Amino acid sequence: MNAPLEREVKLRYSSPAEAREAILKTGARLKHRRRLQQDCLLDTEDGTLNRQHSTLRVRVEPERATVTFKGPTIPSTMKLREELETPVGDGPTVLKVLERIGFASVFRYEKYREEFKHGDVMVAIDETPIGTFVELEGSAQGIEALTVQLGRTASDYVTETYYELFIQTGTADAIASSDMVFGSAT
Repeated sequence: MNAPLEREVKLRYSSPAEAREAILKTGARLKHRRRLQQDCLLDTEDGTLNRQHSTLRVRVEPERATVTFKGPTIPSTMKLREELETPVGDGPTVLKVLERIGFASVFRYEKYREEFKHGDVMVAIDETPIGTFVELEGSAQGIEALTVQLGRTASDYVTETYYELFIQTGTADAIASSDMVFGSAT
C-alpha cells in the first residue's frame, strides 16, 4: 500500500497583506478564513522520531483538531514526505493520551493561517512569530505554475520546517524545548 505523500514549499513575504494581494491576483479562492493554529510536536524520551527524521504533530484550532505523522523528507527541490493525518475530536485530550503512552512535547508553535485554493494547490498564508510565509501544497506542476504566477522562482523555495526556521532566526537558544509562540519571539 502506497502512503500518501505531501509535496510543499514555503515562500517568504514581508507581510500578510502583500501575500494576500499576490495570491488573490492569481485567481485563488478563499477556503478558510484566518484562524489561530496551535501545533505541538511530540517525540519519545529518547528522540526516536527525531532520529528517524519523522514528526508527530497534534494541531488544535477553533472547532477542529488533527493528529499528523510525517515521515522523512525525500530528496527533491520541494519538500516531499509521507503524511498521514486524521481529525480528532479533542486535541488537548489526545495530547494527554500521547503523553501517557510515552510521548512528550518537544516544540510548540503558533501561527495564524488563512487558506486558499488554486487548481490542485492549497495555498496558506502563515503569520508566525518569525515572519510571514505562503505555503503551497499540491502537485509539482501546480506548485511550479503558481510560483511563476506569484512572480517567484524555485530559488525562492523554503523547505525548512518552522522549527528549523525558528532555530535559524537565532530567536531560540537552539534548545529543543524552546517554543515559537506569539509573545516569545521578537
